[in-house]
Amino acid sequence: MTSRALTASAIPRDYNFAADILKRNLDAGRGEKIAFIDPRGNYTYADLAGRVERFAHVLRSLGVRREERVLICLLDSIDWPTAFLGAIKAGVVAVPVNTLMTEDDYRFMIEDSRARLLVVSEELLPKFETAIAASKDIAQPYLEHVIVSGEKAHGHSRFADLLAAAKPDPVTAPTTRDDMCFWLYTSGSTGKPKARCITMPDLRLTDDLYAAPILGINGKRHLLLGGKLFFAYGLGNALTFPMSAGATTVLLPARPTPDLVADLLKRHGVTIFYAVPTFYAAFLASPAAPQRPS
Repeated sequence: MTSRALTASAIPRDYNFAADILKRNLDAGRGEKIAFIDPRGNYTYADLAGRVERFAHVLRSLGVRREERVLICLLDSIDWPTAFLGAIKAGVVAVPVNTLMTEDDYRFMIEDSRARLLVVSEELLPKFETAIAASKDIAQPYLEHVIVSGEKAHGHSRFADLLAAAKPDPVTAPTTRDDMCFWLYTSGSTGKPKARCITMPDLRLTDDLYAAPILGINGKRHLLLGGKLFFAYGLGNALTFPMSAGATTVLLPARPTPDLVADLLKRHGVTIFYAVPTFYAAFLASPAAPQRPS
């Protein structure tokens, strides 16, 4: 029997990834440990758990049912893991999408996923206005709600307001290890973007079989991602892997530049940094990059 089969068989049939990863941290006494840092502040594992519960209740209050889809197009801030894990905990299928796609791509994704709800950063909302308007012209529209993360909701619901008004009571949908957890769309370089369906145990397995034994991340680490959470690469490196170890992740909503990254590395004492090769090349060529001690 393979190591994957052994690990998969250890996951109970009744399983919810969001509930599991939050419970493991709280049970380990990490409630007051910082889970995420973004430009707005620091958020402990207890803060995150509360936000996730509240967002799950927001989905229920809006009538979003289990296995229905929620399209998430957010810049990297605390609202990203809140919406992603909150949807999973409610048994709703999270569909995080690339923030750099075109209006036509977003319209296709909304129609293809039949998303009942869109969660979008205020800065990205203009790219969705055409798709939102088009959805209203359909006899039986799928998209019924829009939630905006930012200072102004522009006629829609504001993420922070809904979260503040929601119940904090913990409730987990009765999902199983065979249920869909989230979708990830391909880039569409060879045609229309295609959705890949990921099941509940998959994120746990990537940590059990790769991050924990190979990367050796522990709770003393501070991580910074040069990519973005909507990528599978970023989702593992900045959410699944650090949360599985009780580590802290620094989130950067803006496009990463050598100056911005250098400042965050120094300010937060980052011990693990992930990026793509093109960024490493630019970073090493920049005078802002920390110098190796002589």
